[in-house]
Amino acid sequence: MSTPSLSDLPIRRLTPRDVRACADLSENRGWPREEHKWGLLLAAGTGHGIDDPDGGLVAACVVTEYGPREQPELGAIGMVLVAERYARRGVGRRLMRHVVERAGTTPLTLYATPYGQPLYEELGFKLAGRSEMVRGRFIDGGTPSVVATRPATAEDLSAILRLDAEVFGTDRTHIIARLPAFSDQLRVAEEGGVLIGYAAAWPNMETHVVGPLVARDTETAKALVAGLAAGTDRPLRTDVDVRHEELLAWLKERGLEGLALNAVMNYGAPDLPGDWTRRFAPLTVAAG
Repeated sequence: MSTPSLSDLPIRRLTPRDVRACADLSENRGWPREEHKWGLLLAAGTGHGIDDPDGGLVAACVVTEYGPREQPELGAIGMVLVAERYARRGVGRRLMRHVVERAGTTPLTLYATPYGQPLYEELGFKLAGRSEMVRGRFIDGGTPSVVATRPATAEDLSAILRLDAEVFGTDRTHIIARLPAFSDQLRVAEEGGVLIGYAAAWPNMETHVVGPLVARDTETAKALVAGLAAGTDRPLRTDVDVRHEELLAWLKERGLEGLALNAVMNYGAPDLPGDWTRRFAPLTVAAG
C-alpha cells in the first residue's frame, strides 16, 4: 500500500483524547509537554490536527473562540506545531489556511514568535502589538501594597466573569469559568465591594504562569502578582503587553528576567476588542 502524500492527509478535529499526542508533538519540537495546558485548550477550544500514518501527529493547532457560539466575535489561535520530520514542507501553511477559511468573517488573533511571524504575514495577519515573556523567582520588596487582595471564592465568579467580559471586550465564560479547577491560585482585588481586578496562577512544568492578569491600574496588577507570588515557591512566568512599561520594570526589579518578545498579530480586525489598559497579561498566549 502506498503512503499518502502530505497534501492528501486529512485535517481533523482534535479532542481531549488527543492530549498525549499533542504533548508528544510539543516535545518533538523541543517545547515542554504542557499536558495541563493542552487539556484546557482542547476542552475550551477547537483543536485541528493531521494524523501521521506512522503514528502520532504531523501537525496541530488550537482555536479558542469567544462571544456567541453561533457567531463568535474573536478566535485566538495557539499551539501551532509541525513535527520536525515534516518541517518546512508547507504543512503549517496548509493548517493555518484551513483555520482562516473555517473562521470565515470571525477576526483572528495570535502571538507569533520571530520564527513564525513571516508565515502569518504571508497569510494576511497584521502586527497589532507586542508582548514580553518574563520569568524568574519573585523577590518580595517588603513594602505592603496599598491595594488589598484575597483568594477568590465561588461567590466571586460572576463578578470575575462580568469584569473579564468588560475588559476583554467579549464573553469568555467557557474558559474563565474553568479557572478555579485549572489554576492553583485565583485572587481578586476589590474596592468598596466592587471587583477591580483578578489574576490566576496555574502550573506549567516547574513554573507558575500568571494569567489572566486583569486590573484597574498598575498598582492593582502589582498587588495581585505579589499576592500570587506569596502563595508559591515556584518561579513565576507571565507575558505582559509591552505598553505596560511600569509593570514590566517592576517585575524585573523583583527578580524576573525578560526571555522573549512576541508579536501580537490580528487577521480581519486592526486591533483586539476591549480595554488594553486593564488587560495586563493573557491567560496563555495560546488562548489570548
